[in-house]
Amino acid sequence: MANLHVIDHPLIQHKISLMRDKNTGTKEFRELVSETAMLICYEATRDLPLKGIEMETPLCMAKTKIVSGHKLAFVPILRAGLGMIEGVTSLVPAAKIGHIGIFRDPQTHNSVKYYCKLPDDIAERDVILVDPMLATGNTACAAVTELKKIGVKNIKFMCILSSPEGASHLIKTHPDVDIYCGTMDEGLNDDKYIIPGLGDAGDRIFGTK
Repeated sequence: MANLHVIDHPLIQHKISLMRDKNTGTKEFRELVSETAMLICYEATRDLPLKGIEMETPLCMAKTKIVSGHKLAFVPILRAGLGMIEGVTSLVPAAKIGHIGIFRDPQTHNSVKYYCKLPDDIAERDVILVDPMLATGNTACAAVTELKKIGVKNIKFMCILSSPEGASHLIKTHPDVDIYCGTMDEGLNDDKYIIPGLGDAGDRIFGTK
């Protein structure tokens, strides 16, 4: 799958292993999610365009490069996606942030939207959707569809764990969306949770279970 990017950096793999441990507490888990998001974001933004400029160093004039004023927005899928925002904005502090609230119905496993608040100029921006888990792919697909409805053209999806089923579903539904993830797990159990996974990311980030 050409638009699937599994970032197998040793630090990412190490941090994901610590997140998997059921004995990892809320504070440490939250920090690990943020740190891992920052490392994955480093790769997801590798194609940002640059422009050449001249500036004066303490020694002389230099020809150098900066990001070419590219407009970027991060959109976490509530609520677990909020845990990744501190990490990604530490890399791109000027990016705007929107929010999409979608939950998975526990009976049907269908996605239900309950909230959407996005920057006014979101259609003019490149958007990186963030959610720690790509399980069935239904929520990710619904979020991408929502963004496309309002005119967003360039969308990436960033997660920490993915299942093969979720990645395949997202790629099939939205083949123009690149996926960046920390690892590809074995699959889904009968309750549509990623196996071996790390449990419910939202509950572990916010300490609600």
